[in-house]
Amino acid sequence: MKKLFTLFAFLTCFLGAKAVTVVDFEKDYSTAATWEHGWLNEEAHIKFEDGAIHFHSDEAQSAFFDFQYQLHPGIQVDNDAHYTITLRIKGTVAQEIHASFSGSGTPGMIPVTTDWVDVVLEDCVNDPSAAYFASSGSLLIQPGDYVGDIWITYIKITHEEKESRPATWQEWLTDDGQPIIPGVEHTNKWMGDAEFGQWPDWALAKDESGVNINWRGERTGEICAWSIVRGKNIDPSQTPDPVNDPDGNPIAEGKPRPFPCDIEEVPGGHAFVVHSTAADNQYTDWQAWDNQFFIMSPKGWKSGSVIRVSFKYKAEKAATAQTQIHHQNPSWYLFYQGIGDVNFTTEWQEYSKEITFSDSQNDGWCVAFNLNVDNKEPNTFYFDDLKWETMVLDEGFFVASSNSTTGIEYDFDNATEFVEGVDPNNEPCLVATVGTEGKQDTWVNEVMISTLRGHDKSFKGATIKPEGTIKGDDPDDWKDYQAGSSYKIALPAAGVWKIYVAPSEEDATKGQVLFMKVEGEANKEPVEIVTNDQEIVIEATERQPTSGEEEGGTGNTWDNQFFLYSNRNLAPGEETVLEFEYKATTQAKSTAAFQGIVAGNPDYITGAFDLDNDDAFDTEWKSVKKELTMPAKKWDGTAVDAVTFITFDLACMKEANTYTFKNIKWYMKGDENAEGKTLENLINATGAENFAIKIGAGTDPVPMGIEAVVDKAKTGSTATYNLAGQRISKEYKGIVIKDGKKVVVK
Repeated sequence: MKKLFTLFAFLTCFLGAKAVTVVDFEKDYSTAATWEHGWLNEEAHIKFEDGAIHFHSDEAQSAFFDFQYQLHPGIQVDNDAHYTITLRIKGTVAQEIHASFSGSGTPGMIPVTTDWVDVVLEDCVNDPSAAYFASSGSLLIQPGDYVGDIWITYIKITHEEKESRPATWQEWLTDDGQPIIPGVEHTNKWMGDAEFGQWPDWALAKDESGVNINWRGERTGEICAWSIVRGKNIDPSQTPDPVNDPDGNPIAEGKPRPFPCDIEEVPGGHAFVVHSTAADNQYTDWQAWDNQFFIMSPKGWKSGSVIRVSFKYKAEKAATAQTQIHHQNPSWYLFYQGIGDVNFTTEWQEYSKEITFSDSQNDGWCVAFNLNVDNKEPNTFYFDDLKWETMVLDEGFFVASSNSTTGIEYDFDNATEFVEGVDPNNEPCLVATVGTEGKQDTWVNEVMISTLRGHDKSFKGATIKPEGTIKGDDPDDWKDYQAGSSYKIALPAAGVWKIYVAPSEEDATKGQVLFMKVEGEANKEPVEIVTNDQEIVIEATERQPTSGEEEGGTGNTWDNQFFLYSNRNLAPGEETVLEFEYKATTQAKSTAAFQGIVAGNPDYITGAFDLDNDDAFDTEWKSVKKELTMPAKKWDGTAVDAVTFITFDLACMKEANTYTFKNIKWYMKGDENAEGKTLENLINATGAENFAIKIGAGTDPVPMGIEAVVDKAKTGSTATYNLAGQRISKEYKGIVIKDGKKVVVK
C-alpha cells in the first residue's frame, strides 16, 4: 500500500427528524484486564478486581462528594443532546447514591440494591461550564455518604441524533492541485502503511543551528505528523525560557521543538513512532507535555467547523494521553480541549472522534497528544492511518428564526440565506427576510444569524452578536456586530423582519447589521421601574475548611451566597441595569457572578462585578448602580445559552457577618428609556420570589422561609436535611432548583 497525506471533505445533510442511536462508550469490565478510569479523588477506597470497579467505605463522610470517581474515559459531548447511561451495579446496602454527568445536576441519584441490576439513567445532559468536565463528558459517582461495598461491572452511554445521508468524499490537494507530499500517490488514507521509510528531504531540512526549518513555516501543515521528544528534538539557540526557568536564564541544552515524527517499520508496514524519554525538567516538575505527538491538518479551522480525526494507535506499555488543539506551529498551544483522552494498550486500536471547533479553538491547525499523563517513564507510542476529515458546509450569511409565544422553533437546516441587495438608503449589502407578510402565524421574535449552514452545532458555533438595543424603525440604526457562539438576537416585537448585513471586507465576523420591522406587533412601551423595598438579611457563618483541603484550609468565598433571580432567562448580549442598597455588620468585600441553570444545576458563567474598595460593604447603608451586559461566553470560552440569576459571594472574609440588601431594582436598559422607566422589569415589586440565600459550605440553596429538620433515618447517624430532602450542615434559607426552574417548597 502507498503511504499518503490527503484531506477528505465529509459531505452530509440531515434527513427529516429521524433519529439514530449513537453509542458513545460501552465497556464490560467483567471481561476487561484494566479499568481505564479518568479521575478519582480517594484511590484508597476504589479498586479494580475480579472484573468489577469496587468501592468500599467503613464510614460515612460529611458530604456525598467527599468520595468521587469517574467510571470511564471521558466522551466528547454535545451540549444539546440528552444521554442515556446504563450501569450494572450492586451493593451490600440498599441506598441511593449521588451521581453527576459531566458536572451537571443529572442524573442526580442512582439506586443501589443488594442484587445485580441494570440501572438505566435517562435524560442526562452536559454542563459545559464545569471546570473538569468541560469537553469530556463522563459519569461521576459520588458515594461519600455510603457505608459498605459497591460493585459496577458494565457501563454504556448513548444518545440520539439525526440520521445522516451516506457520505460523499473529496480529496484535499494543495492550492496548485498537487498532492500534499510531492511524489506520493493519493489513495483513501492520509498516512499509513508507508512504503518509504523517511520523510521527503524538504520535510527534514534544518537551519544552521540544527532546527527543522518547517516547525513554524508556511509548509508546516503539509507535514501530517510531528513529535517532541524530551532531550532529542532540541533548538540549541539558547533562548531564555521564562516558563521553565522563572529567572530567565537560558536552558543549557536548548528548548525542545517539534520535528517531523519518526517513521519506522512495523509488522505489516510502517508507522509513526514516538520513543518518549523520561520526562525530566531541570527547573520544574515533569509535565504531561514533556513528550508529545501532533496530527496536523493543511489549514486552520474556524469556529463552527466540524472535524473528524481518525487513526490507529498502540504503545509498548499501557498509557493515557491528553489532547489539545494547537496552532500551525505545532508547539504553539491554543486550547486545552482537543479530541478527549486517548487510552493506549499494547494492541492496535482504531480511534475516530468528531468535534465541532469552538470560538476558543478558532484557527486551530493540529491535535497535540500529551504523552506523559500517567507517569514519567520512557515508553514507545505508535500511530498509523492518520486521517483528518471536515464536513463541507454552506458558507455565507444565514438567518434562522423562532417565536417563543407561538412555538415556532429554530430550523437551522433550512435557515434563510442572505442575498445581495440594497439597504433602505440604496447602499449595497446582504439582505434576508424572516416571516411572511400577511401571515401572522409566521411572525418571529427571535433570530440567530450565522456564517455556516448544514450542521446544527456549526450554525450555532458561527453566529454573530449585534451591539446595542434593536428598534426596528430607524433606517440608520446600524449595529456593530462581532462573532458570538450560539447568540440569540431578541427582537423588540413579533413580526416580519427584514435584516441587512454589511460585513467587513477583511473579516466577515465583524461588520454592521440593521433590523427593520415590515409588519407586526407594536414595540413594547416603557413602564415604571419597580423597587422591591423589603430587606434581605443573610446571617453568614464563619468560613470553614472544606473537604479535600490541606491542613490549614479556610474554605471558599462562595460558602455563603445571595441569589438574585430574573423573572425570565436573559439572552447573551441583553443589557440590564441593577440598583440596590446594602450594608453589613462588619466591613467586607463581595463578588458577584453571572449564573445560569442547566438541567437543574446552577451553572457558573463568569464574574459580574466586585463590591470592594470604595464599593465594599460598610456598617452604614450604601447604594450602587451597575450596567450589566449578559455575557456570550463562559469563563472557559464556551457559549452561554441564557443567564438566569446573579450570585453574590458573601464569604470573602473568613469571619461570620450579617449582610443586608434592600430597595433592589433590576431592569432592562434601552436607548429610548425615559427617566424612571424601562421596557421591562426583571424582578417583582413585592415578595421574595426573586431572592434566595445559601449558608455554609456543602449546602444547597433552597427557597427562603424553609425550616431545616433533622432526620436520623437517612444514614443511621445524625444528619440535617431540609424539607426538600437535601442534606445540609445547619438551618438556613435558600432555593431549590428542579428541571431548570425555582421550586418553592412549602
